[in-house]
Amino acid sequence: MEERLLGSEAKDISDLKGRIWIENKKIWKVGFPAALARVTQYGMFVVTQSFIGHAGKLQLAGMSSATETLCGQAFGARQYHMMGVYLQRSWIINLLTATILLPVFIFSGKIFRLLGEEEETASAAGYISLWFIPMLYFFSLAFSLQKYLQTQLKNMIVGWLSAASFALHVLLSWIFVSKLNWGIPGAMIAMNISSWLVIIGELVYVVGGWCPDTWRGFTLAAFTDLIPVIKLSISSGLMLCLEFWYNAVLVLLAGYMKNATTQVSALSICLNITAWEFMLCIAFLTSASVRVSNELGRGDAKAAKFSVKVILFISLCLGAFFFIICLAFDSQIAKLFTNEQMVIKAVSNLSLLLAFSVLLNSFQAVLTGVAVGAGRQSMVACINVSSYYIGGVPIGVILGYVAHLQIKGIWIGMTIGVVMQVMVLGYVTSRTNWDEQVKKASERLNSWFLRPSEESNNENFIRESLNG
Repeated sequence: MEERLLGSEAKDISDLKGRIWIENKKIWKVGFPAALARVTQYGMFVVTQSFIGHAGKLQLAGMSSATETLCGQAFGARQYHMMGVYLQRSWIINLLTATILLPVFIFSGKIFRLLGEEEETASAAGYISLWFIPMLYFFSLAFSLQKYLQTQLKNMIVGWLSAASFALHVLLSWIFVSKLNWGIPGAMIAMNISSWLVIIGELVYVVGGWCPDTWRGFTLAAFTDLIPVIKLSISSGLMLCLEFWYNAVLVLLAGYMKNATTQVSALSICLNITAWEFMLCIAFLTSASVRVSNELGRGDAKAAKFSVKVILFISLCLGAFFFIICLAFDSQIAKLFTNEQMVIKAVSNLSLLLAFSVLLNSFQAVLTGVAVGAGRQSMVACINVSSYYIGGVPIGVILGYVAHLQIKGIWIGMTIGVVMQVMVLGYVTSRTNWDEQVKKASERLNSWFLRPSEESNNENFIRESLNG
């Protein structure tokens, strides 16, 4: 009897190891290309910054998070034909959003002057903003395409195209700026060419027949049921923008401190380090979102829950590795960015807090990805507002200015904000009824699916219009 129990236990352990190994392969099938794409795309801005001393940030990524939820659940439910419709709906919404934002880029110089910036700074910012207009429309198409391909496990093409684009960008930047002396126009032309080649490659892949189940051509169905997608897109955009703006607020606060140049420089270096590490963590955010949305769409609540556990463990290991790296190298990290001893010392004083920040990123990314996969972007946006702007920023101001901890106080406040976010997201995830989430995913998909006859009529109408 005892031998039978031991044999059964050994079999259970063997089965668990097999399940973890299979899930691990699924995670990295999504995560590795996502990390490759994010790191190289972020690297393009760093390269451009190194050539012209300026970089811009755009936040259209959130508007495409809805595509990740809907396409992921549609793929899991084997409703492949709807993924192409969702992609086109996302394009419509993103292109409209980009056009609404266009005047901000056109008149950015005047806007900076109204905000009190010096004439030279305002003119330079306005000039560079005009060169960023092609990138505005690049992002409106790129993020949707990436989410569309990732949710059907075809994102390796995204990773390789991004890597090739990064290599081309470095070469073109060197030729246009260093050799031809084209300055800012040369750097921006290099970035625009490299970026749009990624879009062209992805479009060729999608339209050229490599996604036969999910792409069935352009359809008028993309113009229907836009309101639910817009609501989810707004929640997604708000969710991500609140995180990006949080860093901007921290830099702004540091700018009002004594010895502001050193404080801002040290803070910028630390934020740069966390940004690079977070690009890798986004791979797990993407993996969590894709795996959860796929399993919810498939109707397998247990598989979704198991996937969350495995991804959390893997991400925790990555976070622990970078935690140790930050502590081990301490002030050596800052020397990669500057030779100023005061800045190096300021960064060294933040090394412990920096280590905790990169560790927290590993939790935060996965838990956010789980929420995105379940379509809970609105909830995450509310949690972000509460944790960052009601908790983190006020605490940082008090510690930085009232307690005179300077930049360390601001960073402690930021860390507390992220801890609050992780704790709430962790609690929500642990208390999630996955069977109920499967039901919600099914209701969401069923309410937005077109009847076959309607879809067929729309496709026939477009075909006849194009032919005649």
